[in-house]
Amino acid sequence: MHQSVPALPAHAAGPCPRRRDCFVSRLWSRFGARSLAIGLLVLSLVGGYCLCTNRETQRHDAAVTAARQTELNDLRQFKVDVGMQQWADAPQRAAQADAQAKAGSAAQAAADQARAVDEAAKRASRGGARTGPTTPPVPIPTSCAAYSGNKAIACALLPEWGFGIDQMACLIPMWTKESGWNERSRNPSSGSYGIPQALPATKMAAYGADYLTNPTPQIKWGLAYIKGRYETPCKAWTFWQAHNWY
Repeated sequence: MHQSVPALPAHAAGPCPRRRDCFVSRLWSRFGARSLAIGLLVLSLVGGYCLCTNRETQRHDAAVTAARQTELNDLRQFKVDVGMQQWADAPQRAAQADAQAKAGSAAQAAADQARAVDEAAKRASRGGARTGPTTPPVPIPTSCAAYSGNKAIACALLPEWGFGIDQMACLIPMWTKESGWNERSRNPSSGSYGIPQALPATKMAAYGADYLTNPTPQIKWGLAYIKGRYETPCKAWTFWQAHNWY
């Protein structure tokens, strides 16, 4: 005889006894899963963005740091280069400073000499006291008759230094350039004085105490200077033409 199986309660027939409840449960399950997936996706995107931003910031900071370091290195190198250049130029700067100091001293000495010559020339022109006797006049030979004034005196004095009268052809243009054969000529910049433009003028005092106003001591000194430095007036004139001084 068969025993009858008791019927199961309605809520025990399965996990979703009613279709509506089962649909809702499934819907929430899917929604939750999708929400979770979307949330994870959003978190991953945000995390990736933050990571990318952090890396970009780090790269930017590294680039700025490298640029600053490069600037510092360039600045240090510049200072080193400047220091080395200054060290290398130090002897030249010292030489230039020494040359400028010497030039300044020479200019001052020339100015002082020029003032002294001017004052002495003024005293001489007023008939003031002299330091020695007046230089006697030079006899002019007939061979120098073609010349007059200071040029005639120079022509007459040429033989004392072993020069022929032919040297006048060189002496005349050279001293014309220097002073115009004026015994009171003075260069305002250098202070050189007289017909041969002696510097300082006191060099000519060895040939006469009245060297500031008398052409004879000046010409004697000029011829002696030419003899010792150039041998002849024509050789001195050749040098003068190349350098504008002798």
